[in-house]
Amino acid sequence: MSRETSVRLGGMALANGVLVHGPRHWSCAVRTDDGELKVASGLKPVRSADVKSRFARGPARIAEIFALLPEVRRRLPEAKLPVQRPGVLGAMAGSIVAIQVVRRTRFSPLTQESLAALLALGPAVVALRGTSLAEYHGAEHISIGTYEHGEPRTREHERCGSHMVGPLLATTALGSALAARAPRHLRPAARLAAGVGSIAAAAEVFSWMVANERHPLARALARPGHELQQRLVTAEPSPEQLEVANAALAECLRLESGQDGRRDEPEAPPA
Repeated sequence: MSRETSVRLGGMALANGVLVHGPRHWSCAVRTDDGELKVASGLKPVRSADVKSRFARGPARIAEIFALLPEVRRRLPEAKLPVQRPGVLGAMAGSIVAIQVVRRTRFSPLTQESLAALLALGPAVVALRGTSLAEYHGAEHISIGTYEHGEPRTREHERCGSHMVGPLLATTALGSALAARAPRHLRPAARLAAGVGSIAAAAEVFSWMVANERHPLARALARPGHELQQRLVTAEPSPEQLEVANAALAECLRLESGQDGRRDEPEAPPA
């Protein structure tokens, strides 16, 4: 199946499974501690696909995931989210402290914010490297990529969030450096606006990269994500882990194709 005719999918690796989501629905499959394969699915509480504004599209994608994760845990209590690992929480706390230290140095504002953006990646790397999470991340990429391209794929995927690292580092550093020039009493609001703007800008750059993946600039911006996928954040999955990813994919595609035996419309707006 070609990329043009397939359903556009996203995904997330869990410590014991894979979450797959389409424009309207989600599905999560996990392997429990006793080896059982469990699957849960449903409608997304928030859908970024309904957002038409380019400026709001990037933040909406973040909001979509934050709204979806509690629903996943409610429907599938066995799901182990990445942030539940003690090492991730420790890395997040260390990252916050390190960022504050960097911002008190005598480096230029642009250098400070560039270092801060890099330090913010620490928790994600800790969450994925050398764990079953990295293996399930690889399974997610293989399963979705094989479906989208209609042929066996590797554990690297061109739409992985790691490919946003290059654009996001650039937009975050620039936005934060500009916010640092605001009057002191306005800096919190300026940093908030810069953060939202950075995500929106990075999302648009990322969309352009996906549509123009052979362009030299797109390849350069994707290089950090490529290295992360190859060296740190994915690993070869076992057949059992790939089975879990394929189960999540099949259930999500079933719902997106309308084969769930119920009508989605009319539907109340999300609370």
